[in-house]
Amino acid sequence: MLHHKGAHNATSTTYQLKLSVFVHLIVIGWLYVALMMAVAEATNTTGTVLGAIFTFLLYGLAPVALVVYLMGTPARRRAIRQRELEAQEAARRAAAEEASRPTGTAGSDLPDQGSEAPADAVAPVRKEP
Repeated sequence: MLHHKGAHNATSTTYQLKLSVFVHLIVIGWLYVALMMAVAEATNTTGTVLGAIFTFLLYGLAPVALVVYLMGTPARRRAIRQRELEAQEAARRAAAEEASRPTGTAGSDLPDQGSEAPADAVAPVRKEP
């Protein structure tokens, strides 16, 4: 059963890699076409360089940035979920370690758990001698 799952993960990883390469090719192709549109705008007798810049930004860069951001959303969600799970696991381990400590030890982080009386939080104010 574990072997089958591992083979599935390897297949899934290979598929994701191929998909990533395909998406990168699409992005590069789209930016190339938008750049050629901008060059055509700039070199046309009725075109301007400002029009070429806006053509590249509005037809090339803005749509590609939006699509790449939206396609990266699942990966960002997975990373956030993974960080949360790791933080929960660390908190569980810390709680288990704290529970396994004997009470009344000198190195305890909890107040009033040591063998000494608790000190005042604010030091008393004295006059200079």
